[in-house]
Amino acid sequence: MPITQAQFTDARALATLVNSAYRGETSKLGWTSEAHLLEGIRIDEAELNSYFARPEITILKYIKDNGEIIGCVYLEKTANQRLYLGMLSVNPLLQNGSIGRQLLAAADEHAQALGCTHIKISVITTRHELIAWYQRRGYMPTGETIPLITETSIAKVPVDLLIMEKPV
Repeated sequence: MPITQAQFTDARALATLVNSAYRGETSKLGWTSEAHLLEGIRIDEAELNSYFARPEITILKYIKDNGEIIGCVYLEKTANQRLYLGMLSVNPLLQNGSIGRQLLAAADEHAQALGCTHIKISVITTRHELIAWYQRRGYMPTGETIPLITETSIAKVPVDLLIMEKPV
């Protein structure tokens, strides 16, 4: 299976992948770009490194046969038997090829292995196509929204996040 748990040594490649999927010119080649809403980077290597020291966090990576990381997802076990899923990223040139769906399926398996009953995500409220994509995969809006707070980006417009959830 091309999906395995990422390691500390993957931090640089993961940062490059995530930033290419969400920000900058490369992100505009895919459909997950946030570059029209936010300037700066999505994540830096130092923040990724900090995740590997926290036992409640797992990052899954999708690799090609040559070992190149072309997809990833952040998973964090939280309170109330919930798993928070974030930073779902796929190389912009390879989007729409089922890599994201495969990472979501692996996240479901991870949640079940941890005894979680629900997976929670947050999506930018104006990203209607992305919200619809998650809805087709069983995620439903909870009615809760929160403002986006980031230290690595500057919002071009006010950005809020819609909280969505699905049972596992």
